[in-house]
Amino acid sequence: MLMAASGSVLKPFLRDRFLHLLILLGVILTLFQPEKISLFPQFVDWDTIVTLLGLLMLTKGVEVSGYFDFVGRKMINAIDNERRLALFLVTAAALLSTFMTNDVALFIVIPLTITLKKLTSLPVTRLIIFEALAVNAGSLLTPIGNPQNILLWNKSGQSFLHFIGQMAPLALITLAALLLVTWFCFPSHSLKKIENNQGYPFRQRLLVSCVVLYVVFIACVDLGLALYGLLGVIVCFLLLARNVLLRIDWPLILVFIVMFIDVRLLVGLNALQPAFTHIHGLPDYGHYLLSIGLSQVISNVPATILMINYLPSGPLLAYAVNAGGFGLAIGSLANLIALRMANDKKIWLRFHYYSFPFLLFSGGAGWLLLRLFVK
Repeated sequence: MLMAASGSVLKPFLRDRFLHLLILLGVILTLFQPEKISLFPQFVDWDTIVTLLGLLMLTKGVEVSGYFDFVGRKMINAIDNERRLALFLVTAAALLSTFMTNDVALFIVIPLTITLKKLTSLPVTRLIIFEALAVNAGSLLTPIGNPQNILLWNKSGQSFLHFIGQMAPLALITLAALLLVTWFCFPSHSLKKIENNQGYPFRQRLLVSCVVLYVVFIACVDLGLALYGLLGVIVCFLLLARNVLLRIDWPLILVFIVMFIDVRLLVGLNALQPAFTHIHGLPDYGHYLLSIGLSQVISNVPATILMINYLPSGPLLAYAVNAGGFGLAIGSLANLIALRMANDKKIWLRFHYYSFPFLLFSGGAGWLLLRLFVK
């Protein structure tokens, strides 16, 4: 049994090509700066890692409880219209991502969506694209919606509610635009109603425990006691549902740890120092465009890790890296997760047909909001 558990934990590490690329990059960068190996632990923002790990555990606990499957299937049985079903799932993806990380929300919504291939005539590939856009739009609202916000929140020292107030204008206008586009892209066609009287039980004790732990953990993070909150979550899962700890996306945690190290090594390269020294002197629009552009090239989480060394963790950087999650698929790790889960080669090209307009819209709207309202 121990061997089987070890295999189930190790297998995802062996299959994660993105993690392998990051490790390879780190090895190459270390060859130019071997003296910094001893500093690797200092390069990592452990508060962010602890927060992310706690959230992954809690959301996995809710998923394992079966509650989302219970609610989702009941709702699908009740909705017989393509447009309304698409709007429901896109809205659900956005809302889930506000209190979960965006990639975790996808792990809940997309498997449910894929089952619709057998149950309805809904264009599932297009819907998965919109769900990927939805989690990017929804997750930018809260400090725990995505990894870059977790980092920015920890660095800023803002309260949970203050951060939400800062991000609300961009989140609302982006989500409103997405729902409007969803309305036009999914016609009001009737779907074949599912005749199924099967029950969908869920583990109520585990669900209630996760909800209570979620509130306690967020309070601990807000008070600067995230590590104690994480230890409490781990102990509770050891007592209630140990299998949850085995099913965590552990490679994702290592991805972010390696990202912190890679970015610090990259910033430390002597050949790049002249370019980095000019960042401080750029005007605000230069900082904004650079942050969006870096998100398109190296993904918005590494871009945040890099730019936070030169810019305050305020609204400008937060708006830029969140808008940068649109555009190229690499702009957000959530995009890559969604497209990979779809298991459809054609989805990669189709995704950019919708994502680039949202990059232009979100980026432009974000800059306008920064100039007019957000301080």
